[in-house]
Amino acid sequence: MDMMLNIDLKKLVPPISYRDKIMLVGSCFTEHIGNALGDLKFSILQNPNGILFGPDAVCKSLLSYAENKKYTEADLFQLNEVWNSWQHHSRFSNLSSAEAIRIINESQQEAHDFLQEADWLIITLGSSFTYRLTQQAATAKHAIGDTVANCHRAPANWFTKEMLEVEDIKLMLEDCLKRLKEFNPKLKFIFTVSPVRHIRDGVVENNRSKARLIESVHYIDAKFESAYYFPAYELVIDVLRDYRFYDIDLVHPNYPATEFVLEKFAESCIDENTQQLMQEVKKIIIARKHKPFQPETKAHLQFLITHFEKAKLLQEKYSFLDLKEELVYFSQI
Repeated sequence: MDMMLNIDLKKLVPPISYRDKIMLVGSCFTEHIGNALGDLKFSILQNPNGILFGPDAVCKSLLSYAENKKYTEADLFQLNEVWNSWQHHSRFSNLSSAEAIRIINESQQEAHDFLQEADWLIITLGSSFTYRLTQQAATAKHAIGDTVANCHRAPANWFTKEMLEVEDIKLMLEDCLKRLKEFNPKLKFIFTVSPVRHIRDGVVENNRSKARLIESVHYIDAKFESAYYFPAYELVIDVLRDYRFYDIDLVHPNYPATEFVLEKFAESCIDENTQQLMQEVKKIIIARKHKPFQPETKAHLQFLITHFEKAKLLQEKYSFLDLKEELVYFSQI
């Protein structure tokens, strides 16, 4: 029998329900949670700037949504013929500076509108390290010492690297939450620390980096009544504790590990009625992804009819669910 260390998971009060709007920002582990919630038809918006690792980048992006900041072409820089933003993931980069700005500002507007109505903000921090621009990368808009959210594989001499101090992280998180609460008073926060290890920083340095994040988010959890800490890091590092729960790189948690964390997240953060409804929605989603070997058979036709009726009844009973895609698929009779 497998033996696992027990961990005391506090119940979220109030818990998340299907009627809630949830924004998620932060490291790649954020997207594991966000993709799972999105697949189950929760109302979500994740990483409007793309994946972000450090608390400075996360806070800067969140405040830009609250302020409805608009970017201009002066905010971009060109590298290898491609226009990039220091504050955005490379999925926003483009050969056309005008197109890059259009995509960025569309995402900014969507984030502003969503955050204004959001009930929950889930923040996953990945690293205490930050990168600052050197003279080689400085421009009229980007000064020496400015922090960046993404290095875009630019030359190493364009940056200096440093680990943020705990007090600095606490201050930036505290200021960010206060300003977000002014923007949206009903907003509540869930903090997690990513269990993905940044081995390129070194094992010892990675642990120092994670420790600073953990200390900082526990400070915020204690200071803000609307903030909650979910121990995703501890569930992987201390409960699973085995390389069979990692991908081949021995760094990223694999599917069983993320499923385990998501299961615990549901148990502690989502209300019981919603958890039951999630199971019904999951059955519809699995059926939607079913690939028939012989789509012309009567058996498959009956499969479509049966699941169309199930999805229709579920949509009618729970109007806040969006099952339009599934209804269209099952109606292909």
